[in-house]
Amino acid sequence: MISNDFGNLRYFTFKIFPHEKINHGIFTRLGGVSPDSFSSLNVGETAGDTRENVVENRKRILQVFDKSIDSVFDVWQIHSEKVIFTNLPRKSGTTHEQADAILTDSKDVSLFMQFADCVPILIYDPKNSIIGIVHAGWQGTVKRIVQNAVNYLIDKFSSDPEQILAGIGPSIGPDHYEVGKNVMIEVDGQLREIRSEVLISKNGKTYFDLWKSNELLLRQSGVKNIEVAGICTACNLDDWYSYRLEGQKSGRFGVFVSLK
Repeated sequence: MISNDFGNLRYFTFKIFPHEKINHGIFTRLGGVSPDSFSSLNVGETAGDTRENVVENRKRILQVFDKSIDSVFDVWQIHSEKVIFTNLPRKSGTTHEQADAILTDSKDVSLFMQFADCVPILIYDPKNSIIGIVHAGWQGTVKRIVQNAVNYLIDKFSSDPEQILAGIGPSIGPDHYEVGKNVMIEVDGQLREIRSEVLISKNGKTYFDLWKSNELLLRQSGVKNIEVAGICTACNLDDWYSYRLEGQKSGRFGVFVSLK
């Protein structure tokens, strides 16, 4: 990944994506207005930060790409397998749709999601000029949300998976993501074919590798061009929010993508 600075903001971009075709950024927690445990570029309201702070932080991110808040399409993320395609922004004041993957082919739409340990996955289909963001925590991963997004492109747009580019962004890494029996049961049931590669036993504990899981799911879908950030949110609290380490008061970092 490439580290970028815009004023006090710091964000990362994937080397794999054509920067002349798309704008994108995975933003660290730096450069915002939120106080205390939310310090400072928190883009989520659910943990208790004020709406005013969140809106200002989102505006700062959008300014990097000369986009307005009215261009944004975002969703209520529910750890599901649901994919939404849109060619319009979400109108201010309207209820968020529930989903965990969003796609668009419109240059007038800015896709936006929020994260704190779950895996942000950006996808780009150059054949049809379609972009997307996928939100994959452990639940979305075992529900194969990233495969659902790729299959949506294949089914609806005849996309060629070998042309699709994918970037797996910063999230909790396998060394920090200890899981219990409930998660192990789900992995056994839903990801049996890759279980041995993504569940790691060490010192009597079991860890779940979300990076490897989503990479393998992408490859199963025929996607070959994949960049993995390999940045652990729990290892780098100065830059990222981590729900696992910070708990209920953890903020959320923003992920943005739009077509040029």
